[in-house]
Amino acid sequence: MSDSIILGIESSCDDTSAAIIQGNKILSNIAANQEIHNEYGGVVPELASRAHQQNIIPVVQKSVSKANIQQKDISAIGFTRGPGLLGSLLVGTSFAKSLAMSLNVPLIEVNHLQAHILAHFIDDANPTPPNFPFLCLTVSGGHTMIAVVKDYFDMEIIGKTIDDAAGEAFDKIGKIFGLDYPAGPIIDRLSKLGNKDAFQFNKPRIDNYNYSFSGIKTSVLYFIQKEVKKNPDFIKENLNDLCASVQKTLVEILMNKLEKAAKELNINEVAIAGGVSANSGLREAMLINAEKFGWNIYIPKFEYTTDNAAMIAMVAKLKFDRGEFADLSVSATSRYDIEESFKKDVQITD
Repeated sequence: MSDSIILGIESSCDDTSAAIIQGNKILSNIAANQEIHNEYGGVVPELASRAHQQNIIPVVQKSVSKANIQQKDISAIGFTRGPGLLGSLLVGTSFAKSLAMSLNVPLIEVNHLQAHILAHFIDDANPTPPNFPFLCLTVSGGHTMIAVVKDYFDMEIIGKTIDDAAGEAFDKIGKIFGLDYPAGPIIDRLSKLGNKDAFQFNKPRIDNYNYSFSGIKTSVLYFIQKEVKKNPDFIKENLNDLCASVQKTLVEILMNKLEKAAKELNINEVAIAGGVSANSGLREAMLINAEKFGWNIYIPKFEYTTDNAAMIAMVAKLKFDRGEFADLSVSATSRYDIEESFKKDVQITD
C-alpha cells in the first residue's frame, strides 16, 4: 500500500491546489492563488468559484507533471469535501468525481480541518511527527479550535471560537488600520518594527477552552476612533506599534487557552496548524513555551500551513490504507465537523 500514488485536490476557499503523494512523501504540491479578492477586502464566493473552474485543470496537470508520473499511475483521488465555501467546494468535488470515474480509481473524501492537523505527518513537515495523544491548535481565517488528537481518526474538539476566527480578527483589524487584504501577514511584518507593549487591548473571558475574537475588534475600533478624533494622523504615526500590540494580544489569547489545556490534560505534545500558524509571533510563543513548560512542539513548514492539497493527499493516503472510500454520490458540504466525519458511514473495501 505504501507504493500507492494519490492525487489530492483542495478548493475550499480561494486557493486551487493539487498534490501528489506516495507513501508519506509529497512528490508535488501546486497552488494557484486568486489575487482578485484583494480588491474587495475579502473573498468573494462567486469570483472564487469561477477562478477554481479556470484553474483546476492546469493545476492538476502541473502537479502530475511535476511529480513525474502519468494519470494512469494514480491509485486514488482525495478531495476536500468540506468545510468551506460551497461554490468552491463544488468545483473540486465535481472534478475529483469525474476524474476518479474516468480513471476507474477510488474516491476519498477529506475533512479540511482534519487535513490541517494531519499535515504534521507529511514526511518533511517536521523533523519527527507528533506522538499521540497531542494537542493541536488549528488557526486560520475561518476556523480557530483546539483538538485532542488521540489517533489519525480519533480527535476531540475541546475548544473553538464562539464567534470570529483569529485570522478573521487579524484581517478585520487590519482593515480598521487601512491595510490591504489579507492583512494578517502585513500585521505580522509591521509588528517586527513596533513596540508590542505600546497599547493595551481587552482580552475576552470565555469559559473552558473556547475562544472569542469579536471583543478585541470592537476594542481596537473604539480606541482608534477616539485617538483619530484627537489626531487624524494617529494610525499613520503609530502603525508599527499598533500592529505589534494587536499581534501580541491575539497571540496571548490563543496561547492562554492552549497552555490551560496542556496543563489540565497533562499533555506536553503540542502542535499548531492552519494559515495563522505561519505567524511569527505565534511561532515564537510556541518556542518560548517549549522551554518554559517542557513541551514537545510541532510547527509545520510554511507550505503546509496555508490551504494546500498536500495535506488533503496525506489524509487520503491514510484513508486509502484503511480502504475507506467515498461513493460517487458524495456531495460537498460547507459545514463538516471533524467528529461528524468519523461517525458517518463509509464504504470499506477489501
